[in-house]
Amino acid sequence: MSPLPTLDLELLRTFIAVVDHHSFAEAGAQLDRTQSSVTQHMQRLEQLVGVNLFEKRGRQKQLTEAGLQLLRHARQMLSLNDEVLNSLRESSLSGVLRIGSPHDIADTILPPILSHIARSAPRLRLEIDVGRSPFLMEDLHRGKIDMVISTREDSNLEGFALRTSPVWWICSAQYIHNPGEPLPLILVDEPSIYRRYALQALERANIPWRQAYLASNLIGIKAATRAGLGVTARSMEMLGPDMRVLGETDGLPRLPDVTYHLWIRPNTVNPLVRRAYELIRSSRGL
Repeated sequence: MSPLPTLDLELLRTFIAVVDHHSFAEAGAQLDRTQSSVTQHMQRLEQLVGVNLFEKRGRQKQLTEAGLQLLRHARQMLSLNDEVLNSLRESSLSGVLRIGSPHDIADTILPPILSHIARSAPRLRLEIDVGRSPFLMEDLHRGKIDMVISTREDSNLEGFALRTSPVWWICSAQYIHNPGEPLPLILVDEPSIYRRYALQALERANIPWRQAYLASNLIGIKAATRAGLGVTARSMEMLGPDMRVLGETDGLPRLPDVTYHLWIRPNTVNPLVRRAYELIRSSRGL
């Protein structure tokens, strides 16, 4: 029996970037490759594994079952590869790193990052501040925390994209939608990118709405949504098994995607922050 071919880690890194950024062009921009180069990588990877990884659904390409299976293994393989290399380089890295994260990705995007840091730099002590994105960004500027995961843009900071997620109209699984009545909105108080996206989309579509519930944080938003008080606009990370998504077939407009970035202060004088930032950045293939 002839030996199986060896998977190319660079092809897997490109594959993960395509999935995370939902676009060959965006993946190319993140990896500093042309779109045609990304396409060639995906063609080579499909030839290597001997199965189709993508299939067309409408205008978009979606992962096949084989693609989903490969994605799980690819993340593990790249994570192990990067951890081995970084652990050799960062074994002496010690101190305190303060990371800020919004509530909605505290159990999705944040844990793999923390796990990677902990395995690569076991002597590093992590302090996590989970809160609302705009206030975490203020704390970053003030030096109260060292790095922040946020959907907000800031040209005065240094950062890179972690993931782009769709924003959906989310409601309780038992919620009954009535297009003939003003949409009961579950809103978070200002400032909020989701509040802005929701109101702007409804205004452009001339859809009447009313404020059914106002919360100061995601915990309140989730509680009101699960209670069936109305509909809220949030990223896919909030969707739970007791919730469902409303869309264009329900008479609601599409919402823009959000991109989660990792930000640090570009003029930070703490070498620990810079090294940890580069550690995370390299784990994303950037």
